[in-house]
Amino acid sequence: MIASFLKRCCIAVACALLAVAANARAAAADDTLTVIGIFPSAFFEVMDAVAEYGGFYKEEHLNVVEQWSGNPSVAVQLVAAGKGDLASGNITGNILGYERGVRMTAFLSRGPHLQGVLGVLANSPIHTLADFKGKTIGETSIGQPGEVFTSVMLAGAGLKKGEYSFAPIGIGAQAISAVATGKVDGLTQPFPQLRIYEVTGGLKFRYFFQPILSDVPDDAFFTTPAILQSKGDLIRRFARAQVKAAIFCRVNPELAAKYFAQFTGAKVTDEAIAQEVRLLAVTQDLLPGIQPLSKQIGAMPLNKMSLLAHFMYDNGLTAQLVPTAAIATDEFVAFSNDFDHAAFAKRAKAMR
Repeated sequence: MIASFLKRCCIAVACALLAVAANARAAAADDTLTVIGIFPSAFFEVMDAVAEYGGFYKEEHLNVVEQWSGNPSVAVQLVAAGKGDLASGNITGNILGYERGVRMTAFLSRGPHLQGVLGVLANSPIHTLADFKGKTIGETSIGQPGEVFTSVMLAGAGLKKGEYSFAPIGIGAQAISAVATGKVDGLTQPFPQLRIYEVTGGLKFRYFFQPILSDVPDDAFFTTPAILQSKGDLIRRFARAQVKAAIFCRVNPELAAKYFAQFTGAKVTDEAIAQEVRLLAVTQDLLPGIQPLSKQIGAMPLNKMSLLAHFMYDNGLTAQLVPTAAIATDEFVAFSNDFDHAAFAKRAKAMR
């Protein structure tokens, strides 16, 4: 009888241990991160869609809650105020926020290029920067950082302020109409936005790049130093899911396009998918998975972050030189890429 009692006790203890283990796994699966994005139809959010619908967050035992804001600065401010864990936005905005007391650290790049470019229609008579003399350049709204980046480029071509002008033209259909009808002679807007105009508006651009900054990553995920410390493990897993999503966009754009349509809440039609596939085809060089076997996908190159901070200080965008350590960290890159890229690319390509 005693033996029977002991046996029952052992079984009860074993069951309790199994329950604890099960609860531990469930807790890991329910690890939650709240991400404040720009809006669900933005360019880089295709990787968020793939990470969610492709199951890569789930593989990392993460529950990622997406929320949306009107612009990158609002997203960053919400995270800084404790309303979310991560924000997506641009490094230039992060540097500008430092002087206002908004301290955020970028930990995962979402693309290899500076977002600020100057574009003209392919049939434009403007072939050199000097040709912008007397011309009007469209921008989303007055006072954007793109004005400074563009002015520095034009100064290098010998143009002085006053020899060209900026005009606010908004974004999307409004901007497409402004450049197509000749209201403006060129555009300074985020690089991906101009590529989107090529697909959705039937336009074709020639581009002028800031020569010393063109390969500086400018779009990234950010968080506060405190969250980096307290939720570092979750952020590592989030970053790895994003790296997988970047590779997926490269090797299986058709399914990535379908996931994106689902993610935005739009009706999933053949036309919607085909348009997103066309966009992915012309923007692969703007996404981080262009070299899918690279172990540096999502890297935050600190030397380039320093270069950007110096550029902004030297050209009066900031009153002080923002320290590189306050801008970005590269501590998550190795973990994010710690899987067999070739095997994953093969699996992703076969997914339907």
